[in-house]
Amino acid sequence: MILELDTHGGAPIYRQIMEQIRRHVLTDQLPAGHRMESVKSLAARLKVNPMTVSKAYGFLVEEGVLERQRGVGLFVSAMRADTRRRKQDRLLGSVLHQAAVLAVQLQIPEDEALRQLSAHYQRLQAQSKTDQSS
Repeated sequence: MILELDTHGGAPIYRQIMEQIRRHVLTDQLPAGHRMESVKSLAARLKVNPMTVSKAYGFLVEEGVLERQRGVGLFVSAMRADTRRRKQDRLLGSVLHQAAVLAVQLQIPEDEALRQLSAHYQRLQAQSKTDQSS
């Protein structure tokens, strides 16, 4: 699991960890039943305080994204298909909202913003198909 932290931005590290784990779960990069890296190991790898990772994991357990199995470890929770779709829609909506705000602030016309989004989407789709056939 690849996590990239922005230590110079305004978002707290534990929230960045949570957001990226949520994305990995919603894209099945972390499938249901996947055993999560230990707090100590992830903290060492990210070079952050173990309490930061523990806090992120704790909130993700409260949200139902992760589940603790006493004496065994922390695992990705199974998610109903409708719940997964709702969370995916909410995540995408949030990112698209940020992009729309930026486009308005930059005074980019709607058709140009949509053209750029479509170009990025098509490029990533083509790249994904190439990666799958390799």
